[in-house]
Amino acid sequence: MNRKIRWSLAISSGVLLGLPWILSFAGPIVFIALVPLIILSDHLIEKQENLGKLPGYYFLSFLIWNLISTWWIVFATPIGMILVVFLNALFMTLVWGLGFEVKRLFGQKTGFFALTVFWLGFEYLQLNWEIQWPWLNLGNALANSVKMVQWSEYTGSLGGSLWILSLNFLLATVWQSYRHKKPWKVNVSVLLLVLIIPITISLIIYKNYSEKGKKIEVVVVQPNIDPYYEKFSALSPEEQVARIVHLADSLISPNTDYILSPETALPSLMAEDPVILKNEQVLPLKIFLDKHPHTSWITGAMTKRIFQKGDSLPETVRPFPGGEKFYDVYNAAIQIDTSLHVQYYHKSILVSGVEKMPFEKYLGFMENFILDLGGTSGSLGTQREPSNLTNKAVVAPLICYESVFGEYAGKFVKKGANVLFILTNDGWWKDTPGYKQHFAFARLRAIELRRSIARSANTGISGFINQRGDVVSKTSWWKADALNEEVSLNEKLTFYAVYGDYIGRTSIFCSALIVLFLIAQKLKLARKQPPGAQSYR
Repeated sequence: MNRKIRWSLAISSGVLLGLPWILSFAGPIVFIALVPLIILSDHLIEKQENLGKLPGYYFLSFLIWNLISTWWIVFATPIGMILVVFLNALFMTLVWGLGFEVKRLFGQKTGFFALTVFWLGFEYLQLNWEIQWPWLNLGNALANSVKMVQWSEYTGSLGGSLWILSLNFLLATVWQSYRHKKPWKVNVSVLLLVLIIPITISLIIYKNYSEKGKKIEVVVVQPNIDPYYEKFSALSPEEQVARIVHLADSLISPNTDYILSPETALPSLMAEDPVILKNEQVLPLKIFLDKHPHTSWITGAMTKRIFQKGDSLPETVRPFPGGEKFYDVYNAAIQIDTSLHVQYYHKSILVSGVEKMPFEKYLGFMENFILDLGGTSGSLGTQREPSNLTNKAVVAPLICYESVFGEYAGKFVKKGANVLFILTNDGWWKDTPGYKQHFAFARLRAIELRRSIARSANTGISGFINQRGDVVSKTSWWKADALNEEVSLNEKLTFYAVYGDYIGRTSIFCSALIVLFLIAQKLKLARKQPPGAQSYR
């Protein structure tokens, strides 16, 4: 295999991995996307040549994948885009390289098992560690292929990742068997079964699933306010609220139970109870609801909670001048109705480098350099546990990035949520694949938890998704709009809602055992080698 072919294989995997993130119909391409990289790796390991260059080929593939899929981050934070793309590609390279080292040492079956649990363990970490970035978890590639992944209500999106890895490994095994003139028909049979059985099961579930629960009527509002120009400068908060109220008024009916407006729809920082109902941003909503007393309004807002001297203070608090009082700032969802009680939820999965400083204990000195995407800078406050907003429904208010995390959304459901409301502002990414990807991932949440979704975005895509993951209706990009639909309130818990990302936790456990075994083997062989002998690789 000459150098040109090696580079071509590495580049091919990178391009094929990226296509499902930029083309809505290209999800199944991921079933073959890793095969060129596996063939390249196997060839160099088999020939024992250019092994030192393998990490470079891995890194090239994953760098291309990351660039194709998430280049649009550059509009929000150019430095952040470079860091995200480079670091994620580096992490993927380390995981892939470790898996193939196991394969080199212990053979194909052990190697592919190790690589599978290493990769799934890595994806689980991406959902749970300090710098969470699960955007490119393999299962997300099938977000627009909902008829193929209805079994996600049992496995979550990591089940999709497991399926994708299995198909790639089996296809590579078939190719290698054929190339080496070994029996390959059995491998083909297994490959076809692993491909066809999950699709068949999914299609049966899809065909026979019916919406569950009573219905409520929801209006979602898309105000279409430019976050770079209008939101925090050109348009006053009063003008923005007036636009939202006008759009809601255009579609509200006597049967409307909820109005949903997007993340930070009330942009100016305002104090929470007991004065929030007197705030000039909230008053127009309160006046509107007085005319429609049967309706509740859930909206995004930037809020602050004031702490008195002697209160227990979270790490993210900021001092008022003088230092006698402190306050914390939140990216919040608030529910307003005709009562005097306002319900709050504070966004708790924050975007690293934008809404929080990761590893704050060590990097806290950089906190004031965090990009301002909400009218304030520095790390935002969170709440320890998710909480629902309740009235005619039990609403899980997922704010922006939180809708990418299936197990986290499941925590709301286990606490009684019978519908998911997503509040987001995808306008930061402009007219790129970013906002389309974000909308598509919500379809996986609908399937995993069997909850209908109402989604309000500052600009495209707002819409409704049913419990099968079908898009019922949606808005266009860069258009002030509103939609009115009925959604079903499902009370039943799926297997995934109860057990969450058990595939990821199992993979972490297996990965730890394999790494410990490798260390033990290396130490064992090192003790057996005479002085001056070549060390065990």
